[in-house]
Amino acid sequence: MSRELPRPVRVITPADLTAADPTPGMARSLAFEQPLLWAGQVVTEPGAMSGWHHHERNESSLYVVRGVLRLEFEGHEGHLDAQAGDFVHVPAWTVHRESNPTGEPSLAVIARVGGGIPTVNVDGPTR
Repeated sequence: MSRELPRPVRVITPADLTAADPTPGMARSLAFEQPLLWAGQVVTEPGAMSGWHHHERNESSLYVVRGVLRLEFEGHEGHLDAQAGDFVHVPAWTVHRESNPTGEPSLAVIARVGGGIPTVNVDGPTR
């Protein structure tokens, strides 16, 4: 049985993060990317609303560290709010947008698995 050599454990500091996957209204930062895994964070400024987008075949998990992350998505009327301490699951191919209805920036940590294009910006849902 062939076994791949283990990769070293890494620590990625805030200074190591790089700007990634722009969507209007959101500042995403990449911590690291592997063939099937993407990890980083997103800051959404007060009152900001992102453009509509999806993450192709990637399943996305967000953990809200601070603030409120409001989500609207295809097939759902209205919105859902995730607050500090909440986890959010965004299924692959789901057209959605985030906003921040508060007066403070929100911060969420993101992990995506699937290996697709990290972010695909679109005009909007096909309701």
